[in-house]
Amino acid sequence: MLATQTIAKPVPPRVPLVTQPMGIWKSLQTSRRNVLAIIPDIATRQPMVSGKTGKRWHMVTDPTANRRILLENLDNYPKSMVTKNLLRPAIGESLFIAEGAHWRWQRRAAAPAFSHRNVMNLAPIMSAAAQRSAERIHDAGPRAINFLDEMVSLTFDVISDVTFSGDEGFDRNSVHTAIDAYISEAGKLSLFDILGFPDWVPRPGRMFSAGGVLQMKKVADHAIEERSKRDVSGVPDLLDLLLAGEDPETLRKMNTAELRDNLLTFIVAGHETTALTLAWSLYLLAFDPEVQERARAEVLAVLDGDTATGEDVAKLPFIRQIVDEALRLYPPAGMVSRTALAKDELCGRQILPGDTVILPIYALHRHHMLWDDPDQFNPDRWAAGKPDRYCYLPFGDGPRICIGSSFAIQEAVIVLATLLARFRFSTVAGKVPDPVMIITLRPQGGVWLEAEPIN
Repeated sequence: MLATQTIAKPVPPRVPLVTQPMGIWKSLQTSRRNVLAIIPDIATRQPMVSGKTGKRWHMVTDPTANRRILLENLDNYPKSMVTKNLLRPAIGESLFIAEGAHWRWQRRAAAPAFSHRNVMNLAPIMSAAAQRSAERIHDAGPRAINFLDEMVSLTFDVISDVTFSGDEGFDRNSVHTAIDAYISEAGKLSLFDILGFPDWVPRPGRMFSAGGVLQMKKVADHAIEERSKRDVSGVPDLLDLLLAGEDPETLRKMNTAELRDNLLTFIVAGHETTALTLAWSLYLLAFDPEVQERARAEVLAVLDGDTATGEDVAKLPFIRQIVDEALRLYPPAGMVSRTALAKDELCGRQILPGDTVILPIYALHRHHMLWDDPDQFNPDRWAAGKPDRYCYLPFGDGPRICIGSSFAIQEAVIVLATLLARFRFSTVAGKVPDPVMIITLRPQGGVWLEAEPIN
């Protein structure tokens, strides 16, 4: 009698992690191509890995230690100066960079803009952008489409419409071009950045698109000044809400420069990360046709028509599970670093002032002690609810959890449901996206799929 053989289910693309010791020169070369490729594979099997490359560093994948870094001892682990210096030219001392009291008052002033009610009020803009995207895909005809580019266009439509609605003088194309140029240049990270080397250590190949940044700020400043002169009519957009925002403790409101820096932060983060989530989600649906058909069945049972609305989001749990699983496998911020200010202890190991503490979120999300079959695409793993919150950090956690997380999830569900209602997606032979992180975890080579209209 022949023994039955279990055929392993294929896994979607993944980053090859380090299994052999890697010297500093090889680490530098590797990190310039893909920051995640310097993560030791053992980081997916142990709670913490430490080393020294010029200075002491620790990669932490233990949920209890993550909680301490992000919540219990937050002020001891600010973002590294290299990260701040990298992004400050574009987004100033905005929420993403600011620390301490300066961060707290801005967060309190901005929080109401991202309330559930206000995010729901912006859903029609998301639905309209999804509809326009579906029309572009349909008009492209029966050929392969790079869905990374399409999702970047779609999410920039959304973020610019919810930020500068009705501002005819706002040149969205110039802002989009400037943002893309800045991300491209600022994204030339080296291992020196990840390990927190001093800022005076030369970074090979880094030049900033200063002209584009200045133009971007000038356009945003003009839009803010013009908006502040007019009365709000109809549903307020994000700029209206931020203009009205006030810290309830200090009664402080953002001035033009503070508003501009935070708006540019939301624009940069709000379209890039959601576009990546959508592109990876669509690839995973094409990769697993059975999951795609289940998702489509849910969508067709819920939607009234072929465009999802904000009210539909809560009725589409399987679509949400797909988004959560895409964020687990391909978190846009696949690695973040902090610099310890004072002595501490993590996982029984001493942390010294100046140590670099790295949260390799890509490894955390694929940790063998925390997830079953961690490299598999399995949306059903979310059916029983969320895991320990410090096992899963696509938006960070603690007080500095991403302020726009509910906005991003709502947009992703609306877009996916709308596209699934209209198209059947399939992969293209020889076009497998390569997960590469520079600033964000992007599918290098694009996400090439064929989209077959359903009716």
